[in-house]
Amino acid sequence: MSKLLIKAIGLILLFTGIYFLAQNVIFVSGYYSFSRRLPATASVLAMMGGALSLIFFRRETGNFGWVLLGIGFVLVFLSGGIFFKSISLWNLFLAIAALAVGFKLFNRGRIDF
Repeated sequence: MSKLLIKAIGLILLFTGIYFLAQNVIFVSGYYSFSRRLPATASVLAMMGGALSLIFFRRETGNFGWVLLGIGFVLVFLSGGIFFKSISLWNLFLAIAALAVGFKLFNRGRIDF
């Protein structure tokens, strides 16, 4: 098989694993009180700033965009804005396996056991 086809299959498996995991995650935010939901507001602002700096100002900001994304990700968990629905063991296994195999195929082009 060609390397491009193997990388495409790896990318498809990677996105499939992300999709299976993301089906069971619920993100919530509140709009009622700014001071009570400060971590949620700060997480949204940090993620927006990080994404914009990585997309539009890559050379100027360097790693600052990644730092902002990391801070935003941590603040999402601190704000209590993420809820996990129950997931069966089989679905969890398929999602993790698809992520792992997809990542190996996309990065290395082969699966090593």
